Amino acid sequence: MIKNFILSLCLSLITANTMMAEIASKGNVEPQTADSRQVNIDKRLAKKILRESDPEFFKTEEAIRIGDQVLLWQRATGGWPKNIDMVSQMSEQTKATVIAEKGRQDDSTTDNDATTLQLTYLARLYKATGEPRFKEAFQHGVDYLLSGQYENGGWPQFWPVMRDYQIHITYNDDAMVNTMSLLRDISDKKEPYDSDMCDDELALRIKHAFEKGVECILATQIMVNGEPTVWCQQHDRETLAPAPARAYELPSYCSQESAAIVNLLMDIPNPNQRIVRAVDGAMKWFEENRVRCVTYKRENSNGKWEASLVENPNDDTPVWARYYDLENCLPFVCDRDGIPRRHLHEIGEERRNGYAWYNNRPSYLFPKYKEWKSNLK
Repeated sequence: MIKNFILSLCLSLITANTMMAEIASKGNVEPQTADSRQVNIDKRLAKKILRESDPEFFKTEEAIRIGDQVLLWQRATGGWPKNIDMVSQMSEQTKATVIAEKGRQDDSTTDNDATTLQLTYLARLYKATGEPRFKEAFQHGVDYLLSGQYENGGWPQFWPVMRDYQIHITYNDDAMVNTMSLLRDISDKKEPYDSDMCDDELALRIKHAFEKGVECILATQIMVNGEPTVWCQQHDRETLAPAPARAYELPSYCSQESAAIVNLLMDIPNPNQRIVRAVDGAMKWFEENRVRCVTYKRENSNGKWEASLVENPNDDTPVWARYYDLENCLPFVCDRDGIPRRHLHEIGEERRNGYAWYNNRPSYLFPKYKEWKSNLK
């Protein structure tokens, strides 16, 4: 099994590098520095490898080699930057560049699975090898996560140095939910965090941070006429009100990230009445704001995404807009000009096809919600 896994891994890496070479040969890639060339290798493949869970793989030299590269990319803050291939073999020039930038304070983040992904890999690697350097890096990373939490319980997406909208409490792309889920699993000593990498004192700190995070979630839930609904992608760290991010990410009711929040809340054992009310309110909102009789497609043809939303009275597939305006709770889309529009075809090709404007994530909550309600005491 290990031989087959390593063979598959090598073939995947060869494929990724071959694809990059072909693109470069067609003149579609600008001249690269060693560092930027490393960043532009297939990141999805790298993430897939870092998510590997087979215990036998982590006993291999290849797993350790990747782990040591993960350590190289860990900033002095304890966190990691995002959207970087940390799996492919690094040149000495690239290693030197990464080491020289280890003190950066402005790119450590939990956005796009950064930091939480690396910590899970290191936990598995330490459990398999017992190597102290992986445990130390893991603990440094956990300290980083704890250091970023605001007093109100929320987390930004970048710290310690932040700019613009990075200061907001960030649910976007599940950044805060991923952080809280990881901390919960570490505190509960859930596999692969069931080794000696987390002592009782650290577990208590983590448990407290998770509980503060839940308080922040409850405090930021958007209320309408005294009734809880869902959440925005980001909330102001001072007022807790819905806040903007990029030009096309306006303050709104946001279905996709709210679904992840509700899923997290339903996983809390023995929920109190505030949590129950929050979940009930969000599920009612999901039910009332489903977009009906439409078909949403995002199809990739020859490397180019094409998105469309068409009326279809015969399609009963559950679909929600990603954004609903705060005034009328109507779906909208937005281009980089920051002007909300009602129809997908009204925005430019780049944003229309380069962003997930509709989703079905809330649909997966309904069976779980039914069981959750039946189990409440």
